[in-house]
Amino acid sequence: MSDIAIRVENLGKQYRIGVQNDYYPTLRDAITQAALYPFRVLRYGIPSQHETIWALRNISFEVKQGEVLGVIGRNGAGKSTLLKILSRVTEPSEGYAEIHGRVGALLEVGTGFHPELTGRENIYLNGAILGMKRAEIQKKFDEIVEFSGIEKFIDTPVKRYSSGMYLRLAFAVAAHLEPQILVVDEVLAVGDAEFQRKCLGKMSDVASQGRTVLFVSHNMSAILRLTQETIVLEGGKMLMRAPSNQAVDFYLSSGLSQSGEKRWQKDDLPTDCYPFRPIAMRIRNPRGNVVETVRSTEPIEVEVEYELASPINGLRVGIYLINTHGETIFTSFDTDDGEMYEKYSVRQAGHYLSRCIIPADLLNDGRYILGLNASVYRLKRYFHEPNALNFTVDSTGAPGKQWFEVRQGFIRPRLNWQIEREPYAVEQA
Repeated sequence: MSDIAIRVENLGKQYRIGVQNDYYPTLRDAITQAALYPFRVLRYGIPSQHETIWALRNISFEVKQGEVLGVIGRNGAGKSTLLKILSRVTEPSEGYAEIHGRVGALLEVGTGFHPELTGRENIYLNGAILGMKRAEIQKKFDEIVEFSGIEKFIDTPVKRYSSGMYLRLAFAVAAHLEPQILVVDEVLAVGDAEFQRKCLGKMSDVASQGRTVLFVSHNMSAILRLTQETIVLEGGKMLMRAPSNQAVDFYLSSGLSQSGEKRWQKDDLPTDCYPFRPIAMRIRNPRGNVVETVRSTEPIEVEVEYELASPINGLRVGIYLINTHGETIFTSFDTDDGEMYEKYSVRQAGHYLSRCIIPADLLNDGRYILGLNASVYRLKRYFHEPNALNFTVDSTGAPGKQWFEVRQGFIRPRLNWQIEREPYAVEQA
């Protein structure tokens, strides 16, 4: 008997852009469309062919039974499309995939749930879809409800659930109904930190039981913790498959994470920002790549590009670092240093780049926001955008990562600890 759980050969998925969902026309609809076609051609011309896009192309790999495979890539790389094909949600345009075993999928929040049914009824429905008998589902029912933490609402129609409640129940069902293959997309971001820890712990248990797992995530720490190997997708193509530490290092080092850049067009700027004109704000890693995901163990370069149409006295260009709760972590301006303030007391007309370095081993993992400010202290604010650019800090290799916990606080400094064993003091008689 083969030990292959999933085999993918030259898999591809093509979509037509701008096409409405198919529907089933009546005979009257068909006759009407045919009768109106000549008049539409006279008025609008012959319709052009729809533009197509390949979400996936030439994807081939195998996953053995009991293997945990990670899938990473920027938004639009084809990760979710791949998982939908493997979960039989959509069909491929070319190639094929062999699935050997019962598949439990957690793709988008609410996938597989009937909104009019209660949580209890949806648990039995999902179990039946997986081919389980009622007695098998009943055996797991209490465990599923307890894990989800929504006991009070289990007999409420799921259409009244929040996205977090949907996720809790959906993950509990997918993980506890014992599929041979568990497919999980990046939906854990919907849950709170405590539930994310429970999910990652359960997925680790599933993997240790010898079941096959495909795991898509932008959380590189979770990828490294849960998977042995990882494939990297970009533009619908598979760039590499390697041990997870090598794949994550390639992904973060090559600038494949999201753009990490905010650009301003002239038409979008307020008229009162003249003569200051912001052009772009960027995040760069130590290799000079513009990235959206950075490592907490490496320095982060913030770059602001702008133009001055005429000289400005006392201009300062600065950033605000803000967390996702809107709390300011720090503020910094390019003329905070006294010597820089004197040197650029008058900033002449021209094209400028103001750069700063956020030190390594400073920020904790999570999502952050950069705001931009250009002003003359207490006299004039030329430009202010509090939510200019978002970026993610990944704490792979940071202090304390050997423990399965969320480290509290905005910063995660690498402090110089020392441990000394003192000799026992001898009591005097």
